[in-house]
Amino acid sequence: MSDSIITVFGALRVFVKMLLMWNSKILVDGGRNTFVTASVLEVRNLVVLKQNSSISSNSNLGMYGQGLLHLIGEGDTIKGQRLSLSLFYNITVGTGSLLQAPLDEDESRSLVTKAMCDSEACPLDLLTPPDDCHFNYTLSFSLQICRVEDLIVNGIIKGSIIQIHRARTVIVNNTGMITASELGCDEGIGKGNYSNGAGSGAGHGGRGGSGYFNGWVSNGGEEYGNAALPCELGSGAEGPDHFDTPVAGGGMIVMGSIQWPLLTLKIFGSLTADGQSFLKVIGNDNSSMIGGHGGGSGGTILLFLQELELFRNSSITVIGGNGGSLGGGGGGGGRVHFHWSNIHVGDEYMPVASISGSINNSGGASNKGGSYGRKGTITGKECPKGLYGTFCEECPVGTYKDVEGSDANLCFPCSLDLLPSRANFIYRRGGVDRPFCPYRCISEKYRMPNCFTPLEELMYTFGGPWPFSVILSCFLVLLAILLSTLRVKFVGYGSYRDADSIESHSHRHFPHLLSLSEVRGTRAEETQSHVYRMYFMGPNTFREPWHLPYSPPNAIIEIVYEDAFNRFIDEINSVAAYHWWEGSVHSILCILAYPCAWTWKQWRRRHKIHRLQDYVKSEYDHSCLRSCRSRALYKGMKVGATPDLMVAYIDFFLGGDEKRLDIVSIIEKRYPMCIIFGGDGSYMTPYNLHSDALLTNLIGQHVPATVWNRLVAGMNAQLRIVRNRSIRSSLIPVIDWINSHANPQLEFHGVKIEVGWFQATASGYYQLGVLVVAFGDYSSHQLEKSDVLYEHTNEPSREDATSETESLTQFDQSWQSLSLKRVTGVVNGGLVNKANVRFLHYRWDFLYPLSLLLRNRKPIGHLDTVQLFITIVLLADISITLLMLLQFYWISLVAFLLVLLVLPLSLLSPFPAGLNALFSKEPRRASLARIYALWNATSFVNIGVAFVYAIFLYVLSTFQPPNETNMWSNRRETEKWWIMPVILVIFKSTQAQLVDWHIANLEMKDISLFCPDPDAFWAAEFA
Repeated sequence: MSDSIITVFGALRVFVKMLLMWNSKILVDGGRNTFVTASVLEVRNLVVLKQNSSISSNSNLGMYGQGLLHLIGEGDTIKGQRLSLSLFYNITVGTGSLLQAPLDEDESRSLVTKAMCDSEACPLDLLTPPDDCHFNYTLSFSLQICRVEDLIVNGIIKGSIIQIHRARTVIVNNTGMITASELGCDEGIGKGNYSNGAGSGAGHGGRGGSGYFNGWVSNGGEEYGNAALPCELGSGAEGPDHFDTPVAGGGMIVMGSIQWPLLTLKIFGSLTADGQSFLKVIGNDNSSMIGGHGGGSGGTILLFLQELELFRNSSITVIGGNGGSLGGGGGGGGRVHFHWSNIHVGDEYMPVASISGSINNSGGASNKGGSYGRKGTITGKECPKGLYGTFCEECPVGTYKDVEGSDANLCFPCSLDLLPSRANFIYRRGGVDRPFCPYRCISEKYRMPNCFTPLEELMYTFGGPWPFSVILSCFLVLLAILLSTLRVKFVGYGSYRDADSIESHSHRHFPHLLSLSEVRGTRAEETQSHVYRMYFMGPNTFREPWHLPYSPPNAIIEIVYEDAFNRFIDEINSVAAYHWWEGSVHSILCILAYPCAWTWKQWRRRHKIHRLQDYVKSEYDHSCLRSCRSRALYKGMKVGATPDLMVAYIDFFLGGDEKRLDIVSIIEKRYPMCIIFGGDGSYMTPYNLHSDALLTNLIGQHVPATVWNRLVAGMNAQLRIVRNRSIRSSLIPVIDWINSHANPQLEFHGVKIEVGWFQATASGYYQLGVLVVAFGDYSSHQLEKSDVLYEHTNEPSREDATSETESLTQFDQSWQSLSLKRVTGVVNGGLVNKANVRFLHYRWDFLYPLSLLLRNRKPIGHLDTVQLFITIVLLADISITLLMLLQFYWISLVAFLLVLLVLPLSLLSPFPAGLNALFSKEPRRASLARIYALWNATSFVNIGVAFVYAIFLYVLSTFQPPNETNMWSNRRETEKWWIMPVILVIFKSTQAQLVDWHIANLEMKDISLFCPDPDAFWAAEFA
């Protein structure tokens, strides 16, 4: 049809394959003939209306088809009193097009809505309509679209009761609208009242607002209907009797049904069922105002569907109408209900709605004393367990819902008592339907279900930290007992020598290195031919190696050629010097592993002393000696050293063919004699008086060997606790011991010893030792005042020495002003007493903090018991160390590497070093135990790194912004970091104390050496 008009009076029955209309009209006038029930237009394939084409009927109109119904654009219309469109594959309502039923007349609207306005009963055909979709004008709808695959709305679909049934997809685009606004009841169940000029709003989902005029109040209409499944029209509001213009409520839109829900509803435009607003002013015939009219209530939008997409700027509204300007009450909001079908739960859950637009159920506005209408209702089908709300969303993370319903209050918080401290509640698809909410550890490195580290899992496997500690302690004690049993089997029991079995073996107190005289045996002729012992100067370090002074001592000046001797000094000093690379290796090892640096230094020292011995014995031609026999046999000089490799010396002997006959008588007077202490007062090399067989035989000219050996052992017991860093205070007990124990006994044999300092070098290093002087060597008129140091002594005399009091008094007076250089010939130095000890110089070094842990102590006895405790603590140390490394590995790989490798080897080496020390045999046990103590002390650096890193990590977490979710996680991750390092510090401190006692027990096996009573001290020797 093109530019045509067809008018039908009565009923229309048309059956065609295709209907194309271009600027054409089909008008059906059913008149008032009740026998004309409906007109039917059946098109098999295609219906297209274009260019203001329209099909309209003032009676019921049904259209059937099997293809496409398309209203192209502006002015294209299909209207009817009742309109039914069914069986089409697709219906498209173009922009500006209109589908409408009923017609615009109020009479037409009232005819359709009358049956539902007077009853609250919900028509059954709206909830479960017939499946056949045959046009039936007795049904409740005014506009029905049935069995249509897709409905696309770009224009307007308008009707009092719109029902879209058995459709698959409905799309309302930006310009599209499906509306039932102002097409509801004129009065209805919740109608608004009018009294004395005050008109109230109608009620529906919400109560209507009260009207007010000149002090009169009219109550709003009541609520009615079922919010859970609404199917009522909105109510209108009354006005004055002579006012004929009604104020209608909103109509009803029903999409889908319980049996055939809509698959998808996409709204880009609007879906409305608003109540009518009243905007006029009511007046009498004399033009006086008589009040305001109330607004109509919102209608109903009932959606049976599976999926809803409400896009941005789109809307679904059931708003109440606004009241009149003179106090009219606002209409109550309508009802919106989403009846979801096939809500998936659990892992199959899919959101049923995507809401970006608005859903408005507010009441109508009012003014001048009137009240606003109350909000209507927006409800949804009761959600299954785990879902809540109108749109059946998942309960928030950390809540659960174990009952059906839509109320948000049904999502209860999960119990925090069941949540591990290092876990957070996590999202679960479909929500949580049980009281136990799922959670996940804050980091993947923690293990479910308790979010423990492997360390904590191990602990709680045995019942927790305390039971685990008890079980581990018992296991370590049993293992320590087993190791102690094995140690006793392979090494033997430790024992202490009683006073009656004391022998002179002070050389066993330190790592054993015999001098050349001891190796070959000290023959009587060596003692008789010994002339002088010349000590090397310097601490024998890589920076300051051993060296000899150029000036020959007075004692050997008669047996050497001075020029040749000076050349010998040059040569031997060059041999004693270290290579540059030796010091470089030592410096590197000091940084990386100090115990290795110490071992390296001792190895190079031992190599150096062997090199000096080989040089003097085999390489040097002894050309500096006057004796032809000595030069020929290479026997005039011998190199030796103390066992700790700190002091070296050269012994000079007569060859037997010297030309001067008075030499033998001269060398017999060897006193005063300087004996340099070995060691440097450090933990690894404490001071000690080393007396080899040659020196013992030389002293034996005046003092019996048993007395001298007892004195040496007692002095070494006192010297081992002298610390170089506190030399000014710790040397005083040694001076007191010499005055109280040593000199009173030596005076019986005509000798006396005093502490002195000797051989100071340019760097400030000096050596401590004793000066042995025999009575009668120097008379009082031979002594002159010393300009070096002065000695003031007041030794107590022994009770059985009263016969020699006068001679001793005379000797003491002469001794008070003795110059060491004058007495010894060339040795520079001075005597040390209580008065001048405070002037002694000492040097601080970077290892001073270690002295708080590493100290040479007095023995406490119970050697095997101490070793058992060391074994227990050693096993506990390695256990706690491994547990701490495991803990820091789970905190961070960087933390693990820092703690393990700064310093490298230091953290794990104490265990093998400790086992090596415990299972070693004499004479190396004490030296290995000191290496073990060094490893234990340096491991504190690794523990310090652990503290620094963990504190840095904790402080860093405190500076993170408060809104960062991982701040509390980071704190929980490291909140117990300090436990293992603190426990390890306690064990290592205890271990250091036990090792110090163990070393003292090994080196000082005769406890009587510490006897404070001089008589008891010497009685133990002669018992």
